Amino acid sequence: MQVERFVEVLGADFYTGVPDSQLKALCNYLMKNYGIDAKHHVIAANEGNCAALAAGYHMATGKVPVVYMQNSGEGNIINPVASLLHDKVYGIPMIFVVGWRGEPGVHDEPQHIYQGEVTVKLLEDMQIATTVVDKETTPEQLAEVMKGYREILAKGGDVAFVIKKGALSFDEKVSYGNDYSMIREEAIRHITQATGEDAIVSTTGKASRELFEIREAQGAGHAHDFLTVGSMGHASSIALGIALQQPERKVWCIDGDGAALMHMGAMAVIGSYKPANMIHVVINNGAHETVGGMPTVASDIDITAIAKACGYPEAVCVSDYDALDAALAEAKARGSLSLIEVRCALGARDDLGRPTTTAKENKENFMEFLKK
Repeated sequence: MQVERFVEVLGADFYTGVPDSQLKALCNYLMKNYGIDAKHHVIAANEGNCAALAAGYHMATGKVPVVYMQNSGEGNIINPVASLLHDKVYGIPMIFVVGWRGEPGVHDEPQHIYQGEVTVKLLEDMQIATTVVDKETTPEQLAEVMKGYREILAKGGDVAFVIKKGALSFDEKVSYGNDYSMIREEAIRHITQATGEDAIVSTTGKASRELFEIREAQGAGHAHDFLTVGSMGHASSIALGIALQQPERKVWCIDGDGAALMHMGAMAVIGSYKPANMIHVVINNGAHETVGGMPTVASDIDITAIAKACGYPEAVCVSDYDALDAALAEAKARGSLSLIEVRCALGARDDLGRPTTTAKENKENFMEFLKK
């Protein structure tokens, strides 16, 4: 189905969400037609933010908003759906559009498998009326579903469309970019050279895939690295948990700007404990690149100032390799919590692979390394 017809049937003029590659057609349509516009389209930090923001929109306008997300974001909406939107509380109507990663019977990455199995059940358990949209769904069928959904929405209920891979299409091209020159994979290579035998916790997405391939190319093995292939936004908290329990060991977190934004409260906790053995590297390309390149707000904020306000004793921003190498060496040598923001361009190799070890093998090898 052409995304233009999908949007027409929904009949909403406000969208907020966290980008998803399964919803690339919708995301590109919104960027092409609205960009980042406060009246019509807001990319929020996490899906719970989206639900709350959309609730505010409804109360201000009386209209029904749309919240879009990857199905992994369902966990972030459970609290606002159950304690804010539900008819037993405020009865705030909302349309959820959910990209179905890990659909049963369709090959996907390990972090999506269980989430895919429970995607529809979670929505139904939250009493959200749910319809699956696939390549065969017609605009006429969708319109018929919306006819019933409008009755639910009019009573303060919530509804959802779960979108299968390839169900929506958009013919126009949208490109994303920034003015930074460093390449993320090369920046990660510099980080691995600086870390030596230290432990690394890397965030979900292409950063972990690049770290894995760098180790492969170096023949260095993967025991030093925990690849947080799912659970976006929590890599820094995992690193904190390790750093607090093994204060004699240097622990590095390779984070992303979208991930850091998603659960930014983690920085306040890290800054409060100030683990002297932890180094937090935020690779900032101002985009949700792994799922298509739509922008984050990270280009408009001062991450180092936020870190310092949260209690990080040291925080620096770098935008070239010489400055990066200097910042890495200084952070490794000093005995205090440090943050390094690394400004990078968008883009990755077309032939970038995925880890060839399983998630459990990664965990077990990493735990063996931490015992040493």
